[in-house]
Amino acid sequence: MIHVLHPEGRKSSPHPKLCVIKKDQNEVSTSRLCCLSYDQAHIKFPIDYPYSPPTFRFLTKMWHPNIYENGDVCISILHPPVDDPQSGELPSERWNPTQNVRTILLSVISLLNEPNTFSPANVDASVMFRKWRDSKGKDKEYAEIIRKQVLATKAEAEKDGVKVPTTLAEYCIKTKVPSNDNSSDLLYDDLYDDDIDDEDEEEEDADCYDDDDSGNEES
Repeated sequence: MIHVLHPEGRKSSPHPKLCVIKKDQNEVSTSRLCCLSYDQAHIKFPIDYPYSPPTFRFLTKMWHPNIYENGDVCISILHPPVDDPQSGELPSERWNPTQNVRTILLSVISLLNEPNTFSPANVDASVMFRKWRDSKGKDKEYAEIIRKQVLATKAEAEKDGVKVPTTLAEYCIKTKVPSNDNSSDLLYDDLYDDDIDDEDEEEEDADCYDDDDSGNEES
């Protein structure tokens, strides 16, 4: 049973219910608010994470060039870090241990907004998307499927008690500008005080030497 929020997901998710972690700490269920829809997904982390990539699967029915019928996402960042010239991917585009939940979610959202039609996971969706794109929206078959899916996700959101935003302003998160960090100034002040103390000690030592020199004068 899902019961606790994932800390990284909390930072990258616009709604507190949109990213939760299961008891085994290796599986994360997420939901995405994008294009005014409410899409649920499942991320499973391997035992050797972060050295191996997690798997990302949408639980919501998705019609997209880079999503398989079963919901698996085809994206370079989730591919194992091996050198495979046949894939057409650069090693730098694949998974590496510096990636995290936030970068995964950002990459998937970017892919949803800008499909990669050169390496489709769903050929039919890719062809349909290209027709819609090349016709500049006149071919409405792709857009109509997406519209129906969005309406279906809104019904699911209502069941989960989530309010799907209807405007860009509602979708964006308002954040406060962080206050200036004074730690560097404090560090500078400490170092400055230390320098002053060192100078005072040097002056005191010099005075002592002057007193000792008086004994070397001729009587």
